[in-house]
Amino acid sequence: MLVGLLTESQRNLLYGQQFDSDHFFNPIQDGDDNWIITLDEIDWCVNDNFSWVKNLELIEYVPVNNINIHEV
Repeated sequence: MLVGLLTESQRNLLYGQQFDSDHFFNPIQDGDDNWIITLDEIDWCVNDNFSWVKNLELIEYVPVNNINIHEV
């Protein structure tokens, strides 16, 4: 699955901002500690202030490994 790669500064600009009238950006960190947003957030962005997300580098999503050390 492809996602948009963000710098930490870009993450800070987007966090909690609307990309359309009903939805907000929700940057997360992937398993490689990259800040990312989904393709839906990119594709559905109609907020002119954030149109630059359409030019983000796309990378393959790396899931976060949530192994509980107490279960090992």
